[in-house]
Amino acid sequence: MSKKELSRRTFLKVLGLGSITAAAALTGCHDKKEEQAFEEYKKQVEPPLGKMTMRHCPTTGDDISLLGYGMMRLPQYKDTGNDKHAGNEEDIDQDQVNRLVDYAIEHGVNYFDTSPAYCRGLSERATGIALSRHDRKKFFIATKLSNFNEESWSREESMKIYRNSFKELRVNYIDYYLLHGVGMGGMEALNGRYIDNGMLDFLVEERKAGRIRNLGFSYHGEIEVFDYLLSLHDQYKWDFVQIELNYLDWDWADEINSRNTDARYLYGELQKRGIPAVIMEPLLGGRLSNLPDYLVKEMKQREPQKSVASWAFRYAGTPDGVLTVLSGMTYLEHLKDNLLSYCPLIPVSKEEESFLYHVAEELVGIETIPCNDCKYCMPCPYGIDIPGIFVHYNKVKNEGRLPRKMKDKNYETYRREYLIGLDRSVPRLRQASHCIQCGQCEPHCPQNIRIPRELAKIDQFVEQLKQRKDESDEE
Repeated sequence: MSKKELSRRTFLKVLGLGSITAAAALTGCHDKKEEQAFEEYKKQVEPPLGKMTMRHCPTTGDDISLLGYGMMRLPQYKDTGNDKHAGNEEDIDQDQVNRLVDYAIEHGVNYFDTSPAYCRGLSERATGIALSRHDRKKFFIATKLSNFNEESWSREESMKIYRNSFKELRVNYIDYYLLHGVGMGGMEALNGRYIDNGMLDFLVEERKAGRIRNLGFSYHGEIEVFDYLLSLHDQYKWDFVQIELNYLDWDWADEINSRNTDARYLYGELQKRGIPAVIMEPLLGGRLSNLPDYLVKEMKQREPQKSVASWAFRYAGTPDGVLTVLSGMTYLEHLKDNLLSYCPLIPVSKEEESFLYHVAEELVGIETIPCNDCKYCMPCPYGIDIPGIFVHYNKVKNEGRLPRKMKDKNYETYRREYLIGLDRSVPRLRQASHCIQCGQCEPHCPQNIRIPRELAKIDQFVEQLKQRKDESDEE
């Protein structure tokens, strides 16, 4: 097709909403029709101002943006290619964080979720710097008491974590404060982290004093802990609860991981008590944006100009009891696409819901490692990039390009792709072959993955590829 024949409709159909970078390359052209088409395209991909869907918090009366900014996956210098930085390439690129936060606020995002544990302890500080440049009344901050390690369970150490959040975030009150990851470690951990040391009672008093405006908890793991805390709702009056909800976890969470709880139950229990739900993992760590090709094709047949991720975001934002949906957005393209899903939200119809449950059933049949790339297992004391290894494996498996049998016609191509892709995404000194099976990572995984075992399996698999062996050689 010649440039002159490129109509607006064809232009949008060819590029789709996600191809911002590709479209930008056309700005240097001199064809008038093409320039007009590009201007029309920009109107489609640029999220509109003043259209954000808002949800109401019943306890404090806050109007919260349906899209919440999860400050877990902030851009690092290695992500942005900022060569002006002379230090560690994994440090936070603060300039880029500032730009993302500015753009988000401009387009109606006002809920920012962080933690002392995110980004190797750097998230709260970066979040505080970015938000301190804005009127305090224009945003709501959520952070957590992330006293995961037993040495931090004491009241003294937990108080240090709590007080330091105010310092790092540069605020004198916190809008939404959470007990972080309850359920991990069962009732013993709950008692040690929040009950026996008096921290929960202390936080309730802090809410009365106004230094915490809303008090809640985020849930992972043992369901008895979730049920127990909800049974105390009359006493503690939870203002909100953060749960994992997406179209795969709605009915199949325990199929993915036997220690997980279906979102249908979690959401239903909150609804019974009128407790707003804050949603995490709408994309299940990116897994719902990296679907197998045949499922992507089905989605594109229905909505050719919508991203795969937008289906998951619309699903997570549709229930009335949802206060906000968190997304860790590293790049501007991610932020723009998610804004398009919620500016404003077009709720998922019953027919679309049925289609997404069909997609979920298909995904249940694909055995992947249930890693959400949350990085709670990091840093590894021996430098292993645990989530990087799992993400690469899952991506290749989801694409149906995992090399298994040497007799398969695509074996050599897939073998080469896997090994080269692994070396590009994970430096060799940080790959599974260097894991010593110390097990320090496993207790911190909210998905209860047996991390050392999975790393050993992947190490064996990679070694087979290097030696050009396949599964039949091990039988």
